[in-house]
Amino acid sequence: MGWFSSSSSESPAATRQDRQKCWESRDQYFECLDGAGVLTAGEEGTACTKSKFQYEKNCAKSWIDYFNKRRVLAEKQKDMLAQSQLQAQEVKRKSL
Repeated sequence: MGWFSSSSSESPAATRQDRQKCWESRDQYFECLDGAGVLTAGEEGTACTKSKFQYEKNCAKSWIDYFNKRRVLAEKQKDMLAQSQLQAQEVKRKSL
């Protein structure tokens, strides 16, 4: 498993290629989740098995945890931003 292996006592730094491979795997997995209509990683059942395997193979566990949490948080932030924009428009209309 390369630089993600926990069997080594040393933790070598990820190379640029390792990071790129991880990000590409993440993007493919998240694209699959989007296509399956799933927000939270791990709740897709068997829908994204191949891309999930590659994601877990190419990324460190700590990165996977971060990316998965960030995905949910980003979606919540989008919803909150949309709500605040609607509220701002409503206030503008009422003040006219």
